[in-house]
Amino acid sequence: MKTVALFPGSFDPFTAGHLNILKRALTMFDEVVIAVGVNQDKRGFYNMDTRMRIINQAVAGLDGVRVVKYDGLTVDICRSMGIHHIVRGVRNMIDFETERSIADANRRLAPEIETIIIPTAQEFAHISSSAVRDILKHHGDTSLFVPAGVVLPEYDA
Repeated sequence: MKTVALFPGSFDPFTAGHLNILKRALTMFDEVVIAVGVNQDKRGFYNMDTRMRIINQAVAGLDGVRVVKYDGLTVDICRSMGIHHIVRGVRNMIDFETERSIADANRRLAPEIETIIIPTAQEFAHISSSAVRDILKHHGDTSLFVPAGVVLPEYDA
């Protein structure tokens, strides 16, 4: 039986840290579905189509990865796709506490779905999408913060 996990997020933009978590999740699951969510509380830096293009560029050549977009509860997309595992990455203890709270809420909503929290490798712990957005806004070099071969476009949201 094929094991599948959902890796949800806004991925605005997808970073080298996200890729690190994805690759490590692929050692545990046969397939990882990257679910690009619409966050109603945030105005995106990149529009959905651009985020999807960046992610597809970043994961080109990786087996067992699929990219989808969704709007709604993460547990609902899991149920609709028959997925029983959610993968989340954390950079530090603040991220961990936030993700643990979300995992607890998801467990209450859908006890059949388990969250796996993966700490990012130390060399990526300083990378966040918000830091990358700030570098972009100030016309800095983002190449050290995004997956190799990914070139981020200018702001377009």
